[in-house]
Amino acid sequence: MKKILFCGLLRLLFCFSVTAQNSGQKNDLQIQVQAPLQQAQDKNPAQAPLQQAQDKNPAQTPLQQAQDKNPAQAPEQKAPEKKPAFGIVFSGYVKTDIFFDTRQTNGLRDGHFLLFPEPVKPDADGNDINAKSAYNILSIQTRLCGSIWGPDAIGAKTSAYFEAEFFGNINPNINSFRLRHAWVKLNWPRTELMVGQWWHPMFVPECSPGTVSFNTGAPFVVFSRNPQIKITQHIGKFSIALTMLSQVDFMSDGPEGANTKYIRNSVIPESDLQFQFFTVNAANGTEFLCGFGINWQMLTPRLSSTMTISPAYDTVIDGKVFHHDAVTASYKTDAKSTAMAYNAYARLKIKHFTFKIGGEYGGNNNAYTMLGGYVVKSVTDPTRGFVDYANVRSFAAWAEFHTNATRWQPGLFVAYGKNLGVGEEVKGPYYARGSNIDYAYRISPRLVFNAGKLRLAGELEYTAAAYGTTNEKGFVSKPSEVGNLRFLLGVYYFF
Repeated sequence: MKKILFCGLLRLLFCFSVTAQNSGQKNDLQIQVQAPLQQAQDKNPAQAPLQQAQDKNPAQTPLQQAQDKNPAQAPEQKAPEKKPAFGIVFSGYVKTDIFFDTRQTNGLRDGHFLLFPEPVKPDADGNDINAKSAYNILSIQTRLCGSIWGPDAIGAKTSAYFEAEFFGNINPNINSFRLRHAWVKLNWPRTELMVGQWWHPMFVPECSPGTVSFNTGAPFVVFSRNPQIKITQHIGKFSIALTMLSQVDFMSDGPEGANTKYIRNSVIPESDLQFQFFTVNAANGTEFLCGFGINWQMLTPRLSSTMTISPAYDTVIDGKVFHHDAVTASYKTDAKSTAMAYNAYARLKIKHFTFKIGGEYGGNNNAYTMLGGYVVKSVTDPTRGFVDYANVRSFAAWAEFHTNATRWQPGLFVAYGKNLGVGEEVKGPYYARGSNIDYAYRISPRLVFNAGKLRLAGELEYTAAAYGTTNEKGFVSKPSEVGNLRFLLGVYYFF
């Protein structure tokens, strides 16, 4: 009898052990759905909820980073849980923008992405056609994000991220789902490798405007997302980042309109080098971030030139019309347009307030959604139609202030941009944004109200641009200023 009871007890223990092992294996692959909102809202209310958390430590989930940075805001946990080998955190928000403009504007997606007010356009009686107000209500900024982590590989922490919204990649595709970001990261103790689509290196998410408006300060801030390969080396409180990148949604202008072929045909990728310093004083609750960078870009606007040997013409013989096509000749060309750009920025966060400043100077800022571009300088070979190019230079600077309160958060954004022209005689045509704008500026106060996952954000955005006549050296003479005041209300629901 004892032997039977002993065998039964062994069998029971064996079954319990197998059940526990199977349960542990199932928990190795787990998909989580959370709302890592607190840290992202405190740091920059206009950014996607996952961006900042992932940039700082992609090996952690966004919720863990929020808890590490500010334990007072972290939800209480009864007991530590083992992190699964693989997981994904979905996040994002539903957003509707309601806005009213006092004037016709130059922008994207039915006016949602505001750049400049339109210039004066007089009719036959001298009335300004563009002096007409307009409104719109759009939900196209609604966003979905996914933060992914997995097991280590080749000695590095691995992670991935994607982000999409309904903004569309061109105006006719408004309301369609489009990719914003998608990358894979490998993190070693002091080195990070990122491959995928992300912000242009001269747009620094940790020091970017927190405006309610989707333009995020453009055209006074570099605004571009690019496919890229980026490697970052951390040296104490310093970091150095080298990036090689191309173009996709934000393209350079050229003889065939905006197109990625101009940079692709140049073979050598756009290159960027950034230096950054970051320090935190936890005892005082302060942070300081600053950095600067240098950027190089090369375009090949044309692969060939076409010259007309004889124009098309018609002849009439015995009452019949005969058409003769033009006779042309094409010649291969590889003339380049090269440009340098430089950026600098700083952010100071103290207990109750955050201050940010930034600036950028560039020889060809067209693809960055800013003033500037390039122009045909001269005809170097009239027989073959060969030309060379010169840059339309521009400069922009901005500053921002906001409180760090979690419920009511006022803020102010100001910016100024200047067309610096070419500086030498040019022939044209221009492939530039705002080549007839001498300067522009923006003043934009805002007030953000947070209540749990709900956010109501109001903003006044006054943008002025001085239009004039572009002279033979690319400078704008006799500028006349026009302005637009936008009233904007953004309604968010985070998840």
